[in-house]
Amino acid sequence: MYKSFFKRLIDFTAALIGLLLLLPLFFIITSLLFLANHGKPFFFQDRPGLGDKVFKVIKFKTMNDKRDTTGKLLPDAQRLTEVGKFIRSTSMDEIPQLVNVLKGDMSLVGPRPLLVKYLSRYNDRQAKRHEVRPGITGWAQVNGRNALSWSEKFEHDVYYVENISFALDVKILFLTIKKVFLKEGISSQTSMTMEEFVGNENY
Repeated sequence: MYKSFFKRLIDFTAALIGLLLLLPLFFIITSLLFLANHGKPFFFQDRPGLGDKVFKVIKFKTMNDKRDTTGKLLPDAQRLTEVGKFIRSTSMDEIPQLVNVLKGDMSLVGPRPLLVKYLSRYNDRQAKRHEVRPGITGWAQVNGRNALSWSEKFEHDVYYVENISFALDVKILFLTIKKVFLKEGISSQTSMTMEEFVGNENY
């Protein structure tokens, strides 16, 4: 009953209240990023959700679009703006995803939505992560986030899918708050974002 009904009800109610409470902060961050990113405060990208259905995830845009002489985007660390660095370190870049939760694309808690191109690279067990709505935070995020290897991340995702409950969601939300304050697991060792998942042969 929780997974099929109450979870969605709680998500919608909490996301609506959260957006209303954070509205002043939302406008401040939007204004700062509008200036820092030349009129582009938001980042939109296709991501697969429940049942592999593709939706557009919304985040605050923390990196600019600077490219090298060949037209290739510069490395993450070189494109991360100063205001973006602060917003990312406090996880405030995730705030717009409350809109995704209201729309039903996402949940407050669930496996993080990854790239569409990864869908064909999952094995059967890893693909179970799409049996629930993706989340703003999840079991993998409170157990290491980007510091985890892909195999560890997927194991945590599948564990959540197989053990989803109200108690587990509450635990993850409280641990997420703790992680945000301690700024743990924001980046992997070699990149500002997680390295690309290239398939299971390397994991």
